[in-house]
Amino acid sequence: MRYLIFLVFILYTFTYCSSPVAQESEQTFTTQAQELKLWYDEPAQNWNEALPVGNGRLGAMVFGGVEEELIQLNEETLWSGGPAKTNPNPGVAKYLSEIREALFNEEYQKAAELTQKMQGLYTQSYAPLGDLLIRQEVEGQATEYYRDLDITNALATTRFSVGGTNYTREIFVSEPDQLIVIRLKASEPGALNFTVATQSPLQYENEVLSADEILMKGEAPAQADPNYVNYNEEPVIYGDDEDCRGMRFALRVKAKHSDGEVTADASGLQVSDATEVVLLLSAATSYNGFDKCPDKEGKDEQKLAEQYLTKALGKTYDQMQIDHVQDYQEYFNRMSLFLGTSENADLPTNERLMRYSEGEQDPALESLYLQYGRYLLISSSRPEGIPANLQGIWNPHVRPPWSSNYTTNINAEMNYWPAEMTNLSEMHEPFLNHIKNVAATGAETAKNFYSADGWVAHHNVDIWATSNPVGDLGKGDPQWANWPLGGAWLAQHLWEHYQFTGDKEYLRNEAYPLMKGAAQFCLDWLIENEEGQLVTAPSTSPENVFITESGLESDVSIATTMDMSIIWDLFTNTIEASEVMGTDADFRQSLIEARSKLFPLQIGKKGNLQEWYKDWEDVDPQHRHVSHLFGLHPGRQITPLRTPTYAEAAEKTLEIRGDGGTGWSKAWKIDFWARLHDGNHAYKLLRELLELTGVEGTEYADGGGTYPNLFCAHPPFQIDGNFGGTAGIAEMLLQSHDGALHLLPAIPDAWADGEVKGLKARGGFEIDMRWADGKVQQLVVYAALGGNCRLRLDSELTSENEPDLTKAEGDNPNPFYKVPKVEDRLLGDDVAQPAPKDTYVLYDFNTEAGQSYTFVGMGEE
Repeated sequence: MRYLIFLVFILYTFTYCSSPVAQESEQTFTTQAQELKLWYDEPAQNWNEALPVGNGRLGAMVFGGVEEELIQLNEETLWSGGPAKTNPNPGVAKYLSEIREALFNEEYQKAAELTQKMQGLYTQSYAPLGDLLIRQEVEGQATEYYRDLDITNALATTRFSVGGTNYTREIFVSEPDQLIVIRLKASEPGALNFTVATQSPLQYENEVLSADEILMKGEAPAQADPNYVNYNEEPVIYGDDEDCRGMRFALRVKAKHSDGEVTADASGLQVSDATEVVLLLSAATSYNGFDKCPDKEGKDEQKLAEQYLTKALGKTYDQMQIDHVQDYQEYFNRMSLFLGTSENADLPTNERLMRYSEGEQDPALESLYLQYGRYLLISSSRPEGIPANLQGIWNPHVRPPWSSNYTTNINAEMNYWPAEMTNLSEMHEPFLNHIKNVAATGAETAKNFYSADGWVAHHNVDIWATSNPVGDLGKGDPQWANWPLGGAWLAQHLWEHYQFTGDKEYLRNEAYPLMKGAAQFCLDWLIENEEGQLVTAPSTSPENVFITESGLESDVSIATTMDMSIIWDLFTNTIEASEVMGTDADFRQSLIEARSKLFPLQIGKKGNLQEWYKDWEDVDPQHRHVSHLFGLHPGRQITPLRTPTYAEAAEKTLEIRGDGGTGWSKAWKIDFWARLHDGNHAYKLLRELLELTGVEGTEYADGGGTYPNLFCAHPPFQIDGNFGGTAGIAEMLLQSHDGALHLLPAIPDAWADGEVKGLKARGGFEIDMRWADGKVQQLVVYAALGGNCRLRLDSELTSENEPDLTKAEGDNPNPFYKVPKVEDRLLGDDVAQPAPKDTYVLYDFNTEAGQSYTFVGMGEE
């Protein structure tokens, strides 16, 4: 009887909103709705308190000032420079044999000096578009001030009262209309009096187009040095007539009003005696692709900006907002998370964050943080666009931190870790498409720098798909500049997209050729050591330095664990892709043979996973990079249940490294601990990631934290920390990288009760579940693709709609250890080792495409 009552309860409480199951039910999944807002009772005092809005292409930071509103603007394609030079340092391939000889003779310093000669140019920089300044005339002191960012509808609002009149500003960035839309409104007729001006830190000029429209046009630099380069007299250079000049840009601002008066002059727009005014901002650049000069071969940015604006002029504000919200919520509403209510939910976000930092519980803030990460991804990465960079799309600097580029030794990839898991596969597409561009230049780099086939990418990539070892022809440090495994890591995302979507046409026509090209480079890059094992040389562990037995400090060696783990991952993914398609058997066999000869993982004298070729010490034992744990996350070479010996070594590595580090470093460690099934440790790091900070220093070991606007502090702001934290929360709730859908694999004590809707798993499965006391109580599995489904959890289920639900191993108390034969072959003898602290029930059943399967937890009678 108890189960019958429970099943009736499900029918009334379980909903699936925008998931495919939503079409079958109108009930509410989350029994307690929560407002997903960031809000404040004062204007932003600096950029890290302003609120971000965006549509993937256009971005704005809203400060919410009373008498002067600053809205800082970006356009995703506005970068310095032009197409990458693919052979900027001819003849350097000759050094490779000398470097390898030095390394095998253990002459590490000589090898590092030679490696430094094999460098190309730095990447270019992501540039700001400019500022919109709204200077509003008010008489008296503002009261009842309020500003927010509502991430359920991607709308930022500022409200205040002066002299009995209520003023409201709303701003959103529309993807359907490709405009930034701002509505200013007064509660009293004719009470709006303000001016609108535009400015830019780039070269620009303003024009008057009509009585209600102004234009700002300008040009980005032809060259902008990274912010850490300080040896050039002119770090920012604008082009001349003989060069490929910098990219052009245009910003049009038009005022629509129903009363009052609008005029324009050289200073901007002037609005008098109005009640409501809508400002439409349209922006475009001359960017015409990674391989086209943005000047001579550029698009007509003026025409594009005009077209966006003209197309939307016939629509009302309400129509534009409805279209915007509908488009945004198509993605955002696919997933929800409820971890509990909070007494601090009604506090301004900065105060709420402060109390959380002081140790107060706020599970609603933690679920808000995950949804904020999803909001940022939707707002900074849309199909057909440019991928989110180091700052997403929000950047005020001409020379932003680390050029605001794509740092491929962790940061660029971390941006997209949550894309598939949190039901935003489409937002992954810009990154996947950009990999094709990088592969095009990377093929030239592989040939010119290494005389190798396939394609390669290094530490930094930009909009121009720069793929060479950066460093300005020998001025960079090899520990980051000369790392050639960026392309191999990027290729992992191609396979992951297939794993979640099951799109075989995409795999065959797009992903596999790129994966194969990256693998071809690695086959050429690997060489045999004296034992006949395949190793990489030269090899670095990004941004870290070792100490040899003789006390030498260096960064260039042989076969770092990160190198070998990435190559193992690439070869394994490419082999499996070939098997899925049933093609390319000869190449597949060459990868199988090469993988069997890869230099294996090593466990050091401290019980840790060894980072270097030999068991050396680190100059900085608590270095922020933990690159050698790639095989644990985002790879799948190390898991607690299949390779417990290596998992224990990974855990020891994390203990030695410590919990400190920058924002993104803490985020990555959340993912590591989640993969080790230690939810409480992952949760500890999540709390540390969410510690309120306002510091812009560069003490990385003591860095990290979160700014008042919930941007992650590296410091300074880097969006990868937000995305890594979002992915970490998802990994704590669901994992699917090791052959089963593992439910609540790392649930912390603090989240004993909760519910989630719309989490995605590999194999095309979508999960809605509710849990109590850390045990699954209700579960719906939607099988988009059909096929075999394996559920792993630490409690038993019963089926509501009777699929063929059987335990995978019969009477075996540890049913997990029945694993697919392909994984037995890949992972070797370590597969069957016992893991006494991890005992799970594994269910194995078949599904039909497009069907949902409902289960109930089997609690005590």
